[in-house]
Amino acid sequence: MSKQQIVRRHTPRSIAALDAPIVMLTAYTAPMARLLDPHCDMLLVGDSLGMVVYGMDSTLAVSLDMMVAHGQAVVRGSQKACVVVDLPFGSYQESPQQAFRSAAEIMARTGAGGVKLEGGQEMAETIQFLVERGIPVMGHIGLKPQAVHAHGGFRTVGRGDEAEQVLRDALAVEQAGAFSVVIESTLEPLSRAITEKLSIPTIGIGASPACDGQVLVVDDMLGITATPPRFVKTFASLGADIEQAAAEYAQAVRTRAFPTAKECVGMPTEQAADKP
Repeated sequence: MSKQQIVRRHTPRSIAALDAPIVMLTAYTAPMARLLDPHCDMLLVGDSLGMVVYGMDSTLAVSLDMMVAHGQAVVRGSQKACVVVDLPFGSYQESPQQAFRSAAEIMARTGAGGVKLEGGQEMAETIQFLVERGIPVMGHIGLKPQAVHAHGGFRTVGRGDEAEQVLRDALAVEQAGAFSVVIESTLEPLSRAITEKLSIPTIGIGASPACDGQVLVVDDMLGITATPPRFVKTFASLGADIEQAAAEYAQAVRTRAFPTAKECVGMPTEQAADKP
């Protein structure tokens, strides 16, 4: 008998020990996770699913149950990548105790390797509370989508006096025990400086090539999103391919070119002979 190859899933600890740049993409479904898993070190079940999957204007209406359902799907569809699930808006900001209940539910019901939450100094106590109770935490600083209204929209962060606060946020997240931190839509020199100062991995999105890893929303990367953020590089044009395929399918149905006898089950021989 041949030996079955055992695939070891990345953990927060193994991610922190990686020498090469960390590869991370969002995933929301089992089929997508299956396709991405061989190539990614981490898969993020982001609350961006509210906008990407459900067509919401922001991430604010995403619920804990939604995150759990999609987290379960991504864990089932992956074998190698460390899966991290976002804590949605309103599920952790009230208190460290509320955050623990929410994070524990996600971890227990999905089998994910960790959770991600947004915030810097104001969330340091919460991060420490979770880490001390066995929950690996990824931080998220710079542009924080859950605070989009406070930010004044989706914009670049780190100009003027704001830069010092972002740096303080990064240091606070590290000191609180986070195993890594996402830096989003933050000026490149500041993102680079933060990466140089921190001992934990930084994951950039619209930040800096100096970050220890990069993450993109998978639909943006694949060219499915109609108008992706300007910092996104598309590596495919699946949106156009899907639209073309749908048009060809519609044409085939309307002209009765589909289905043919080959696509029909149990068609009598005399009818099959009449079909194209």
